[in-house]
Amino acid sequence: MPSDLQQEAARKAQGAEAAVRMEGVEKYYDAFHALKHIDLEVKSGERIVICGPSGSGKSTLIRCINCLEEIQSGRILVYGRDLTSGSSAVEAIRREVGMVFQQFNLFPHMTVLENCTLAPRRVRGVSREEAEAAARRYLERVRIPEQAEKYPAQLSGGQQQRVAIARALCMKPRIMLFDEPTSALDPEMVQEVLDTMIDLAEGGMTMLCVTHEMGFARKVADRVVFMDEGEIVEIAPPTEFFTRPQHKRTRKFLGQIGIQQQGFSE
Repeated sequence: MPSDLQQEAARKAQGAEAAVRMEGVEKYYDAFHALKHIDLEVKSGERIVICGPSGSGKSTLIRCINCLEEIQSGRILVYGRDLTSGSSAVEAIRREVGMVFQQFNLFPHMTVLENCTLAPRRVRGVSREEAEAAARRYLERVRIPEQAEKYPAQLSGGQQQRVAIARALCMKPRIMLFDEPTSALDPEMVQEVLDTMIDLAEGGMTMLCVTHEMGFARKVADRVVFMDEGEIVEIAPPTEFFTRPQHKRTRKFLGQIGIQQQGFSE
């Protein structure tokens, strides 16, 4: 059965505006066709988990949403603004979309507090006092307020990733993108980062997350998107995705990662 969180999100999503809409998106790296006619709509407040085998286009898809990758055809709209309409649209959308990467990408010569306040001060023109107050609130939210004056090298991997999440939140984004945020962590640090992401989900943040953490997908996702060879193969709520997948490629993938499906032996 869907969790209470997922049921509430489904009710809200029915009347919600589209946060992200991808229409016929094609992406090439020279001759390599990385994304093939991607159509996807994400409602405001929805949590989407994107999974699939390595090289299936998952990270490329979310990197296209804030123009870290340029598409060759199709359209991407974020809250109705077309990414292909020019550089001003790209800059505006990047203010609305936060991203957390596999690697933490923190500035090693800056303290945690300085890492978190840099973008709000330079991009949004926020005063130092306001930026620092917001940063401390978000560090509290990710449960590491006591680390504010430390440097990244003094923190564990899990703490650094939580700083990266706080830093993204300091820009007050409407959408958060996560690109395998736990893949670079030691196993004992994974859960602390997932717990932080669960807290964000419970707060109603619109999220697209590329991850291999299927337990997280079951608990948090409103829909799971399965990709293979640059295509979206299947989209379904977690209960259906994990127990009654419709496509043989989905069933093969779930079997390979040890998830049994009802009625299938593959």
